[in-house]
Amino acid sequence: QVEMMTGGFYEPILVTIQTDQHLIRGTIHIRPGTRLKDNLTDQEQFLAVTNAVLLNSHNEEVLKTNFLAVNVDHIVWVTSDEEINR
Repeated sequence: QVEMMTGGFYEPILVTIQTDQHLIRGTIHIRPGTRLKDNLTDQEQFLAVTNAVLLNSHNEEVLKTNFLAVNVDHIVWVTSDEEINR
């Protein structure tokens, strides 16, 4: 768990996010006991992703950054990496 500046504790979740143009791999932080989906529907326009890597349609790395704000209107799908059968 990580204590954020808002005073609450958050759990880091490794995720893969497909946007209109890129695949993003990184970490989001959610409140314990909430679902990943809850973070997409909580009225926030942007989803904060840390340790983000952006990949293009050829699976080539486009950008690596410590922080990325992703506009939720451009998210096609998102899953926790625990759910991926590689």
